[in-house]
Amino acid sequence: MFAKRLTTDSIHIGTPAKVNLFLQVLGKRPDGYHDINSLFQAVSLFDRLKFTLVKGKPGIQINLTRPSKLELDDSNLIAQAYHLMQDRFGLESGLEVELEKNIPIAAGLAGGSADAAATILACVALFDLPLSFGEMAELGLEIGSDLPFFFTRGQALIGGRGEKITQTDFPTDYWLILVTPNIAISTGTSYAALGLGLTKAAQPFSLNRSETVVGLIDNLRQTGNDFEEVHLRSFPILGRIKDGLLDDGALLARMSGSGPTVFGIYMDAPVLVSNMKFGQDSLPAVVVRPVTLPVRLL
Repeated sequence: MFAKRLTTDSIHIGTPAKVNLFLQVLGKRPDGYHDINSLFQAVSLFDRLKFTLVKGKPGIQINLTRPSKLELDDSNLIAQAYHLMQDRFGLESGLEVELEKNIPIAAGLAGGSADAAATILACVALFDLPLSFGEMAELGLEIGSDLPFFFTRGQALIGGRGEKITQTDFPTDYWLILVTPNIAISTGTSYAALGLGLTKAAQPFSLNRSETVVGLIDNLRQTGNDFEEVHLRSFPILGRIKDGLLDDGALLARMSGSGPTVFGIYMDAPVLVSNMKFGQDSLPAVVVRPVTLPVRLL
């Protein structure tokens, strides 16, 4: 995540999508959440947000730069993040947000959490709040389990329900293609489909240290995404996308999060595409690279 101060009253923030290079769901917790074990990687698909202070008028107004199905009411995570900061710190002014939405919605890429993290950072900058990145991450956990990750350098092993973060330095000199089919997969339904009770707790997989991309891929092949088996049965298109990416030269193809986005990892830059054919389906595709940079305020 990067931020550039435009004026004393406005800031521009770019916040990336993430992929789960692997994802284990270890078990259900007494608080209703699930413990996970996952390697998160930020990638170069950014939502871009401009925040402008509206002095003396509390509240938040979200405007889109182009049409989208994104809800803009108080269910939006941007609004939730602002209201959390307002309640916690007594903010007496509001925010106007101009959102360029590039990360697909409800796609397993944590775009909503990324935007909420940007909102917390904007509030800290524009209202001059004395919070560390760690404290911002703790606040973010109240909104979403993926949110604390966006205050890291862009690559981390994630445990617990998202609060246990170990920053990592696995190789990142590779490319990815992201493909998001037009199907709706609920995160809550995905967890329910796994059927994990309170008494079941799997052992977390431990990645060996990898000095090369080939070594990382070999490690990742020993893992998977626990949601895939469930969703491949219900949505055959996901299997066709995986097979198509592998046929196209991907070294590994896997679903991200609870889906439906599927990514393929490539050693060399893929030919830039806007759509790919998977059987009878032509689907939008985007080429990205891993992003590993600390959160910066320019």
